Amino acid sequence: LRHARSRNYVSESEVCKLESVPLDFGDYHPLKPITVTESKTKKMNRKGSTSSTSSSSSSSLMDPLSSVLDGTDPLSLFAAAADPVAPAPPTDGARRKRDKDESSAVGSDFEPWSSKRGEILARYTTTEKLSINLYMGSEKGKATTTGSAVSEKVRTRLEELDDLEEGSQKELLNLTQQDYMNRIEELNQSLKDAWSSDQKVKALKIVIQCSKLLSDTTVIQFYPSKFVLITDILDTFGKLVYERILSMCMDNRVSLPDNFSPESVNDTAKETCLNWFFKIASIRELIPRFYVEAAILKCNKFLSKTGISECLPRLTAMIRGIGDPLVAVYARAYLCRVGMEVAPQLKESLNKNFFDFLLTFKQIHGDTVQNQLVVQCVEFPLYLTLYSPAIDWILQCIAYHAPDVLLTEMMERCKKLGNNALLLNSVMSAFRAEFIAARSMDFIAMIKECDESGFPKHLLFRSLGLNLALADPPENDRLQILNEAWKVITKLKNPQDYINCAEVWVEYTCRHFTKWEVNTVLADVIKHMTPDRAFEDAYPQLQSIIQKVITYIYDFALLFSVEKFLPFLDMFQKESVRVEVCKCIMESFIKHQQESTKDPVILNALLHICKTMHDSVNALTLEDEKRMLAALINGFIKMVSFGRDFEQQLSFYVEARSMFCNLEPVLVQLIHSVNQLAMETRRVMKGNHSRKTAAFVRACVAFCFITIPSLSSIFTRLNLYLHSGQVALANQCLSQADAFFKAAVSLVPEVPKMISVDGKMRPSDAFLLEFLCNFFSTLLVVPDHPEQGVLFLVRGLLNVIQDYTWEDNSDDKVRIYTNVLHLLSAMTQEVFIYHVDKVDSNDALYGGDSKFLAEINKLSETVVSQILDHLKTLGKEETLKRQSQLALYFFNTILAHGDLRNNRLNQLAVNLWNLAQKHGFADTKTMVKTLEYIKRRSKQPEMSHFTDLALRLPLQSRT
Repeated sequence: LRHARSRNYVSESEVCKLESVPLDFGDYHPLKPITVTESKTKKMNRKGSTSSTSSSSSSSLMDPLSSVLDGTDPLSLFAAAADPVAPAPPTDGARRKRDKDESSAVGSDFEPWSSKRGEILARYTTTEKLSINLYMGSEKGKATTTGSAVSEKVRTRLEELDDLEEGSQKELLNLTQQDYMNRIEELNQSLKDAWSSDQKVKALKIVIQCSKLLSDTTVIQFYPSKFVLITDILDTFGKLVYERILSMCMDNRVSLPDNFSPESVNDTAKETCLNWFFKIASIRELIPRFYVEAAILKCNKFLSKTGISECLPRLTAMIRGIGDPLVAVYARAYLCRVGMEVAPQLKESLNKNFFDFLLTFKQIHGDTVQNQLVVQCVEFPLYLTLYSPAIDWILQCIAYHAPDVLLTEMMERCKKLGNNALLLNSVMSAFRAEFIAARSMDFIAMIKECDESGFPKHLLFRSLGLNLALADPPENDRLQILNEAWKVITKLKNPQDYINCAEVWVEYTCRHFTKWEVNTVLADVIKHMTPDRAFEDAYPQLQSIIQKVITYIYDFALLFSVEKFLPFLDMFQKESVRVEVCKCIMESFIKHQQESTKDPVILNALLHICKTMHDSVNALTLEDEKRMLAALINGFIKMVSFGRDFEQQLSFYVEARSMFCNLEPVLVQLIHSVNQLAMETRRVMKGNHSRKTAAFVRACVAFCFITIPSLSSIFTRLNLYLHSGQVALANQCLSQADAFFKAAVSLVPEVPKMISVDGKMRPSDAFLLEFLCNFFSTLLVVPDHPEQGVLFLVRGLLNVIQDYTWEDNSDDKVRIYTNVLHLLSAMTQEVFIYHVDKVDSNDALYGGDSKFLAEINKLSETVVSQILDHLKTLGKEETLKRQSQLALYFFNTILAHGDLRNNRLNQLAVNLWNLAQKHGFADTKTMVKTLEYIKRRSKQPEMSHFTDLALRLPLQSRT
């Protein structure tokens, strides 16, 4: 290889530019051909486009997605091919739609019972032993033959129903709570199994038996959870009965519409429905009769339009016969549940239900209840909390979309009961927050008058605070409200009671007051929670307080001026919790801090917080956790700026490096930041460094040079050496740049064959190839060292590549050598394609010296011989395809960079062309395009020799 072809980069750039065509936007717009207008009357008036009105009958502009509506998609074809009389698909579809409509009978703003279920089960637990009666089944009637008379079947069923009354049960004693819950689940499954096997009487008996359990209050503190478990079974039964009757109403395999009328229900379905109600009416005991009828309340829709509205008052009146007030209130809660599901518009019955409850509320203070509590050793305050789920639910149902007049009436009725704390708390939990907030002072007055026995006032203030976190009270009352509440809260002696209330009212304080009031509240919390290390039992509440403070005070200059904020953080002494709090603070800072900062208060505080996160990292810390912590710390580092005080900025980075040395991504960010600082210095000085700035830039370079070796990822080190060397070169630090590039060259042999990428092991060849290509691009402009030989860095890198052990099936070594030829070709030009400002590259240093060019040619011949040797090794049958691809790749390199007027080079190009298609593995399409390109270039005056070359390049068919 004598020499590369000489290039005129400026003229080549001009030739390669896209032809500029003047456009008149009045006639053309790139989006105009695909504009689709669907409206009949809507007009599109745009500059450059005519007003158009399209008709729905126009078929020329077809929506590309509309084809799925004409039955040609696979699912539609499948549905069309299905058996048209198969009942299951339409029934299931209709059922799903119906269930969705029923669940949306009330709006999404209504909190469903299902969301409360888990909380009740978790809160109301017991260590007492429980008992349960299991239905044992009956052997009677099992021998009945198919030909038995109908009267025999009826008599057998009646006897089975009587069995339950006569005690066909087994009592299980001394069950733990978990055993009890498992037994209930077994009963639920037995119900489904009995139903699916068409044993409807057995299913009813199971439901009756379960309902009876709701009259048992022997372990009273477990009653709310028992109610949840049993009503799950009742809900299942109600759904099974309803769907059974609904399936009987199908006419020609088409189910009833959602808003069907009783007239569209056939006689068979009505008779079955009445039969169920008659069976339930024959249940002797009140509680099971009430619960089972309430469970199938929805089935009244099949009988008459007014069935539900007639049943609700009767069921409400039935509850008056339940003597135990706790059992009665949960019965009322269940009636409200089914009432809201099937007839949410019938609010009058729900209101009547609650007013009945208010009339009987005084029963909880009666002798019967008090004696029961004494026997079970249950304190009265604990007993009162058992009512909360039921009363809260009843009031939620009543208050849903209720007018203020009704809510005001409720308040007045509570006052008449002597401002009972339990009721007042439920009112504040159930009513709209806006209603409560607007009458905050009225509620405070009612709370003050409450009798504190049984239900402490601080819980009432907590409920009030929860409302005020959602809605704002009148502005003139805000300070008085806070003072009244805090007077009560600050007197609490029990730290847990105190922090539960303080947590709620902190949000109110942050929302409506200044940092002074927030500081006072935080100081009070510290005062209450520090003695006896009470804070150790209140970390969730303390975390919540921090979260609320940083949610409302996201100006960190203001936040850290709150005197007690950092002392508050000191209460988090458990490392895992402390780190979580620090993460919350840093996330808020990164989210809300819009401008960079140099405020020493912010910097010192956040450095302390970041140091806390960093110090939590140990050998057991997960990689995801490390990444998250590093991202937060990096976000902070990026937001720190001292403006033109570059030395202070570098000092900050040095301090940060010493503090965060265990997190590699942070060190990488610091190196990038320091490189950016050096380039910013260059920009300010416009490339003309003074003695002071030159020394500063060298300090930045030194920072990077001593930090990079501490990183573990080898490709991170390689890329940072290259990047930092480029920065040093741009700042005229030539010896430092050489040091970076030498370090990179010496590191290449250490590159392992496999590296971890996103937790998976991958071959490193592709990454190494990419790095070396970037390195070659930089080496073009790096001037030779006066004391080293010509192209000493390129020679050193080639030696490393030669000695590197490549995979047997890899051609990356040849691809690298080919890229070296690109570099050597560029180095022979009189003027390089690009330069670094104020740095003389080899084109200026050597000035096209013949000895320099001879060295390049010598290197080129060595590289070419290496490539040709590799091509020879690919002559085996299994590697012929790789040989073809590499030959064409090398041919294109010679075509682009070589001077093909050189006979030897010209002949080498022809040989490579023939080798590429010798064994039939060539990509014919690519070969044709390449030949067309050569012929097109041959028409240029300086490329006339391409004409002869084109004649020497035959195209062979694949055969």
